[in-house]
Amino acid sequence: MKNNKLEKFFIDGNIVVPLYLLKNYKSLKIGLDEFIFLMYLYNKGNKCLFDPDKYSEELNLDLAKIMEYIGVLTDKGLVNVEVIKNDKGVMEETVLLDNFYNKVSYIMMEDYNKKDNDGSEIFQYIEKEFGRTLGSIEIQIINAWLESNISEDLIKEALKEAVLNGVTNLKYMDTILYEWGKDGVKTVEDVEKRRKKRRNYKDKTQDIDMDIVDWNWFDDDEE
Repeated sequence: MKNNKLEKFFIDGNIVVPLYLLKNYKSLKIGLDEFIFLMYLYNKGNKCLFDPDKYSEELNLDLAKIMEYIGVLTDKGLVNVEVIKNDKGVMEETVLLDNFYNKVSYIMMEDYNKKDNDGSEIFQYIEKEFGRTLGSIEIQIINAWLESNISEDLIKEALKEAVLNGVTNLKYMDTILYEWGKDGVKTVEDVEKRRKKRRNYKDKTQDIDMDIVDWNWFDDDEE
């Protein structure tokens, strides 16, 4: 049964959830309530103090319900509760999310392989140009581009632009795609028009500069 209090806490924007995780939370094999509680812990960082009473107060939920969620998440291998030494050297119970991050990375790699098997060539294309295997975060970024209806051809053009400028990372490509989006560039043809316009402007500027350079100042008779 769903818990209205927990879902309201989520809907009111008190918990920030990455879009990728929201779309794929069922792959974690937990219910929506457990997922929202997991995101509550996720928002606290990679590790946080194990304090069920505080969780209960902040989420306005019964302590028994909090312990139930913790039990489900530990049984699923998504979180661990361990006694570790804090920064002050004091031993305390801590919630660790390392298993959750590992699980998400595994799901993302499966998603990558699935897209690859479905015939998408963009991942292999970028890996070939970069000369290395893409990381899980990079795969997530590319998936975000595709989900935003950015065509693979346009992504390839952004890659070409990056390589020509001697930069081979997705952050630079993301900046290119963002700027193109602001300028209304949506197709390869739009990219070519934009490049042609820039070349014409550059040629015009160079022509002006050459006129100044070629001027023979010593032949300019002053009479």
